[in-house]
Amino acid sequence: MKFSKTKIEGVFIIIPEPYTDARGMFSRIYCKKDFPAHDISFNLVQANHSFTLVKGTIRGLHYQREPARESKMIKCISGSVFDVAADMRKDSPTYMQWVSVELSGDNMKMLYIPEGCAHGFQTLEDNTEMLYFHSEYYSPENECKIHYKDERLGINWPLEATKISVKDNEQSDLIEF
Repeated sequence: MKFSKTKIEGVFIIIPEPYTDARGMFSRIYCKKDFPAHDISFNLVQANHSFTLVKGTIRGLHYQREPARESKMIKCISGSVFDVAADMRKDSPTYMQWVSVELSGDNMKMLYIPEGCAHGFQTLEDNTEMLYFHSEYYSPENECKIHYKDERLGINWPLEATKISVKDNEQSDLIEF
């Protein structure tokens, strides 16, 4: 796997190096020993799967506060998304800035998001499937959200939002680290 830095400290685009032959393709998506070489301590404790029906749907932006702060690694396995990480760490030089990457079943890229950064995505195709790998268990009492149109972040979503959950459409919980 190749790790590519972004403008936000600790956020990486991870590019698998697939092996292909007449049978198809094989690719590693996680190996604990690869992460320390990039100063990443990622203790995988939970994996989630989502399926989104409609192009333009937005999920997020979410993050968890102490004592349940979490890192995430995100992978699209079918369809495509505009995936976003937003830096919520007040002492960071990129505080309140965001980065995005297109993740798709075709390009196989992944996004690693460290503690203190929020995550969200917009589907670019119908019937999109995502995998999420977490370093902490889901903790509803510690979950925070940022409205996808929060002007302080100014995220340039590529499409008009077609679907969004009631929870994600509520006002932001800007908890600063």
